[in-house]
This record gives sequence, C-alpha cells and structure tokens, in this order.
Amino acid sequence: MDLSQFNFPFDQTLVAKYPVHPRDHARLLVLTRSTGEITDRQVKDLPNTLRPGDLLVVNNTKVIPARLWAKKVPSGGRVELLFVKEIGEDHAEVLIQGRVGVGQILECAGSARAQVVEKEPGRTVIHWLGPGTLRAWFLSHGEIPLPPYLKRQPVARDQEDYQTVFAKVEGAIAAPTAGLHFTPQLITQLAENGIGTATITLHVGPGTFQPVKATDVERHVMHPEWFEVSEGTARRICEVQKRGGRIIAVGTTVARSLESALDETGEIRACSGETRLFILPGFQFRVIDGLLTNFHFPETTLLMLVSAFAGLGEAREAYAHAVRERYRFYSYGDAMLIHE
Repeated sequence: MDLSQFNFPFDQTLVAKYPVHPRDHARLLVLTRSTGEITDRQVKDLPNTLRPGDLLVVNNTKVIPARLWAKKVPSGGRVELLFVKEIGEDHAEVLIQGRVGVGQILECAGSARAQVVEKEPGRTVIHWLGPGTLRAWFLSHGEIPLPPYLKRQPVARDQEDYQTVFAKVEGAIAAPTAGLHFTPQLITQLAENGIGTATITLHVGPGTFQPVKATDVERHVMHPEWFEVSEGTARRICEVQKRGGRIIAVGTTVARSLESALDETGEIRACSGETRLFILPGFQFRVIDGLLTNFHFPETTLLMLVSAFAGLGEAREAYAHAVRERYRFYSYGDAMLIHE
C-alpha cells in the first residue's frame, strides 16, 4: 500500500486552536458504511443517532504535564523534554528538542538534574538525579503538552480543555481526542436512551503521532503503547454482543486496544500490556461496530485506521466533504461517527 493513497488536499486554516464550548456542540459528520451516506449533525445528537443497546467504549487515560524545560550544564543551552514513560524508579524515556549527547547533564526547574544515558534516533533515556522522584517533578513543574501544530502556548483553560471527562489513570502525553467532546449531561442523556459506556486505558504515546516515512506503509513499525482492558469491560462487551448491541469505539486508541485484546478463540478478554497493532485497509475488525473519531492529518496511522474501518474510498469522500464544509480538524476540532 502506497503512502500517497492516504493524502488529501487540506487547508491549514481548518486546524482548531481552541475547542468549542460546550464540548458537545462540536459538529459531527456521520458516515453510514452500508450506504456511504454522509449527514451533518452535532455531537449532542449522539443519543438519537446511536441505538438503544449500543455500548460506547472510552479511554480513561489522563494527560500528565509531560513537557519540561531544562538547560544544558555548563553551556546553559535550552532544551525541551517530553516525558514518554518511566523505566524503573529513576530512569525515563523522553523526547528531547535540542542537541544533546550521552553524558550530558540537564538542569531543570528548581535545580533538579538529570543525565542523558542513552541516545539513538527517536529514543533518549535519562537518569533522574533528583531531588525528588521523576514523576513528582513532572507533575509539579511540567506543562500540558499541547500538540505543536496548534502553534500557541498553553493557557490556563487548557488544563481542563485538554482532559476528557473520563480522565482517571495518569500516563498519557496526549489526550484521546474523540473523548474530549463528551459532557456529563451528554453521558446522562445517552444512558437515558439505553446507550451505555465502558472504559479501557491506553496511555497515548509518541507512537500515535509518529510520522510514516516509508512509501510502502506496511513497512512502518508502531511505537509500543501501554493499554489495559479490565475484566468488567471485557464482560460488558461480551454481554452487549450476545444481545445484538453494537460496540462503538470512542477514538482510535480504543479501537486498537479492543482489537488487541482478543484471545485465540476471537473473544474479547481482560488483558494489559503493550500494543504495536498497526491497522491498515484490509484489517478484519472483530470487536468494534462503530468508530467515533476526530479528523486527522494526511498520511498518518490514524487516518489509515479510519480508512480501514470506513473503506478507503468512503474515507476520502468523507474527508473531502469535511474540507468543503469547513469542519474543524485535529485535537480541538470536530468529530466523525462511522457506523452501519
């Protein structure tokens, strides 16, 4: 499969720099897979768009203040650290903006120090020298890591706007953006219409946004991301499926988690660990029946997953419609529902 198949003409002015308020007033493009029909609605219409008996599965990961500024010792050169994951108590994988080599000492806010101990393309490991623990330092001194394409600094409102109402388990460096559209009132209305919710956890990492550089997209390798499907969620999914209800994944992270949690018999099971699942057109979805997702960059693994679920031609038509109708794109943008 060629990378160019996942390109489309795009207007950069469609990138949403701030979210809509209330959240559920964002626009919603609804694509019906069986007919190819496209309709324009709002997220707040979901209770009357989905069916009684459907189950929405959401990601309850919580974004941590993963961006931290530091300076090189002794030169004083400024670098940016983006926390990826802990490796034991005092080591962590990070992304670094700035030139550093193995052995480099970095001084962070409050005179805390770290040393670069591993450096290779796409991966840097630091040894945290303290004081205090690495995680505590990020939580107290870090910034919310807004996506760089927003081209603005975080504001106080982003502390709330860039978390979903489901956020509970700390560990993500980016929000599972499809979940940003939900409000407590919308969840109540969905429940009143017989539409349930269940949670999984996938800590969004750099793999979600890692650019696809290979022209032959099947050669791309996903960065591992930690996920968990609980026994309660696995049981609920099985029950809904047996009753004939549909499983609607709220976001690509949920779709990848659920499709990664199948056992050898094809049944969803409780599990946790890392997933590298890369979903391309031709993939056989065995768990999800619907997908709620934001609009993504061209030539990304996110768009490839959407194209796999909707159909490559159908996805291209939907995106062309979204561009014509000036839907708002990316993290703070509008949403798309793909279902039967």
